[in-house]
Amino acid sequence: MKGWMGRFKSLFLLGTLALILSGCGKENLTALVPKGYGAEASMNLIILSTIIMLFVFFIVILIYVIVLIRFRKKKGQEDYIPKQVEGNKTLETVWTLIPIILVLILAVPTVAATFDLADESGSNDGLNIDVTGNQYWWHFNYEGEEIQTSQDIYIPTGEKVYLHMLSSDVIHSFWVPSISGKMDVNPENVNTMYIEAYEEGVYWGKCAELCGPSHSLMDFKVIAVSPEEFDQWVEDMQNVDPDSESLDTVAQDGRDLFEANNCMGCHAIGSSPAQVGPNLTNFGDRSEVAGILEYNKENIVDWLVDPESIKPGNKMTGNYPALSEEEAGSIADYLMQLQPSEITPESAGN
Repeated sequence: MKGWMGRFKSLFLLGTLALILSGCGKENLTALVPKGYGAEASMNLIILSTIIMLFVFFIVILIYVIVLIRFRKKKGQEDYIPKQVEGNKTLETVWTLIPIILVLILAVPTVAATFDLADESGSNDGLNIDVTGNQYWWHFNYEGEEIQTSQDIYIPTGEKVYLHMLSSDVIHSFWVPSISGKMDVNPENVNTMYIEAYEEGVYWGKCAELCGPSHSLMDFKVIAVSPEEFDQWVEDMQNVDPDSESLDTVAQDGRDLFEANNCMGCHAIGSSPAQVGPNLTNFGDRSEVAGILEYNKENIVDWLVDPESIKPGNKMTGNYPALSEEEAGSIADYLMQLQPSEITPESAGN
C-alpha cells in the first residue's frame, strides 16, 4: 500500500506541476490565445484533434473497464479456460473503418486550412513583404515601398499581409504563434503565406527550424498597428535621409566610428537593399538588441564588443576591427538616435 501511495503522490505532484507550468509564458507568444487569422485556424484544428483524441481515449478506457470487469478471474474458476475465438470479421472491419473516418475528419479541414493560408490570389491588391531568413536574424523588404527593415516587421491590423520567404543560407521556419502558423524558409524556393492580425500589439516570432548553435535566439517581432498608424510609419521610413540627420556631439563621434570601421559595408541605413547584416534604419525604435537582449546602451556595447558570447556562430563576429568599450559606447549613442518614426513597439496598441 505504501508503494502504491508513493506512486500516487508522485503522479499527483507531477500533474499539478504540469497544470501550473501550462499557465507560464507570454500572451503574445502562444498559439493558445489566437489574435490573427492563421492562429485562429490553427487553434480550431488543435481543438478538433483534441476532441478526436479524447473520444478515442474514453472509448478505449470504456472497453478496457468492461473487459476488466466482465472477464476477470472469478472465485472457483482458477483453472477455467475460456472458449478460444480466432478472428471476427465484423470487429476487424469496425476497428479498421473507425480510424480511417477519424483521420478523414481531421485531414480534410487541415488540408483546407493549409491551402487557404497559402492562397496568393489577393496579393496583387495587398501588402507584399519579401522575408529573408539569415543566421540568426530576419530581413524584411516592403515591395513597392522602398522600405527595408530587420528584426521588427510592421503590419496594419485587419489586412492580409503576404510574405514571400527565402533563406540566404540554411533552412529556417517563420512562426508567429499568436497570429500565424509556421512556414519553412528554404534557400532555393520562395514559399508564400499571409498573416493577418486582429488587434494592435507586439507579437513575438520564432525560427521553428533548427538552423545552428543560436537557433533558439533567432527571435523577431511583428508590430501590428492601425492602418492609419501604418501609413504614417511608411511615410516616416520613406523620408529617412541618413546624411541629413541632426546628431549631438557624442553621437556624431559614433557615426564617424561607424563609418571608419566600415560598418556601412554590411549594415544599411535607409532603403538600400544591402542585407549582409541587419538594416539599422529604425534601430533606435527597437525593443530588443540582437532580437533577444533588453534594449539599453549597456547591452548594445556588450554586443558590439563581443557578439559571439551572445549569439554563437553569428556572421558578425571577427568581421570588423576590435572596439574598445568607449568606442562601442559612442557607436551605441549614434545607433540609439536612429528613430525615424513615432510609431514604435512601445506605442503599438496604446
